[in-house]
Amino acid sequence: MNFDNLGLIPSLLKAVKEKGYQEPSPIQEKAIPLILKGRDILASAQTGTGKTAGFTLPLLQRLSSNRSNGKRNIRALILTPTRELAAQIYDNVLEYSKHLNLRSTVIFGGVNQRPQVATLRQGVDVLIATPGRLLDLVNQKVLFLSNVNILVLDEADRMLDMGFKRDLDKIMSIIPRQRQNLLFSATFSKEIKVLAKQILNNPEIVEATPENTTVEAIVQKAYRVDKNKKASLIIKLILEGGWFQVLVFTRTKHGANNLCKKMIKSNIKAAAIHGNKSQSARTKALSGFKSGAVEVLVATDIAPRGLDIPLLPHVINFELPNIPEDYVHRIGRTGRAGAKGEALSLVSVEEKNYLRDIEKLIGNRIQITTVEGFEPDPNYVPAEKTQRSRIKHRSRNPNKGFPRRGSRR
Repeated sequence: MNFDNLGLIPSLLKAVKEKGYQEPSPIQEKAIPLILKGRDILASAQTGTGKTAGFTLPLLQRLSSNRSNGKRNIRALILTPTRELAAQIYDNVLEYSKHLNLRSTVIFGGVNQRPQVATLRQGVDVLIATPGRLLDLVNQKVLFLSNVNILVLDEADRMLDMGFKRDLDKIMSIIPRQRQNLLFSATFSKEIKVLAKQILNNPEIVEATPENTTVEAIVQKAYRVDKNKKASLIIKLILEGGWFQVLVFTRTKHGANNLCKKMIKSNIKAAAIHGNKSQSARTKALSGFKSGAVEVLVATDIAPRGLDIPLLPHVINFELPNIPEDYVHRIGRTGRAGAKGEALSLVSVEEKNYLRDIEKLIGNRIQITTVEGFEPDPNYVPAEKTQRSRIKHRSRNPNKGFPRRGSRR
């Protein structure tokens, strides 16, 4: 199977060829013909499956075959949970539509809205947006959605996780009911099924897994480490390994900033990216990381689905996520396009249960080891476990610590 067999027009095939793609991925092979027919689809596709081209190419073709001779109105709306993912999709739309007479733009928060408004007023066919900024501009009456006939929800599960359900409901209430709907999600959770039932009309179900599974493409290792020695260990591993283009995940923004500072003090070129950073700072950090000026990017979980960095060799979980699926999204940034990647996790005593849940999800045991001088104290007991044991002990002896009836204490 090649792209010529999918029913795409010559202008799009030329753009695909210029991108260097030869054969469609499974998600592209399944989704493109259905979207070209105007069908609604519910697609389960994780990072690395080629899903962006899977909906962008047929969407552009449908728009190009129904061009309006008058003013350009927004006819396709692509919603994403993060700014980084929105920018990435916009770049793809530009590349695929360069031989078509279509205009597109992207809007998201964290930056001045004036340039975005100016572009919108010139007229666009395709709008890529995050829900918050979209509704802001709708409420200001500088953005109108009455001509939308194709809606794409990308990373729908992530949007629900980030609390965008109410925003999505508002958006659904102001766009035309008669439209084509394309919903992409990494998982078919209960919440996603409810959302799909509300939005989709007799959808086709499309499922695709990455070309390489998590276990096949990525070497996964874990280090048992003292919680207070994690920063020293990660710096040691990076310096002694001579690693560059390392993506490190922390659980909190504060933790990302602190780790970044420690790395810079150790002469590692590092930058942090998280929700408290301005959009310009996030863009600068990403650009530096892609160019090699930044060796280590320290990120919170805003980043894993919005990063498009081919051949990323190393991902490190400085802290394990408490949601097992987030581990898969994090390490999915490496081991792409047939290349091998390495995912390392630093696991403290407090995170043992997180590791167990992750192993259960991926259906595989992760090799675990220690580095001399960094191992946990064998006598250390987590505060949570100590508190639990106290409660359990008290429940066995409910009267212990309280005066007996009739006594004077």
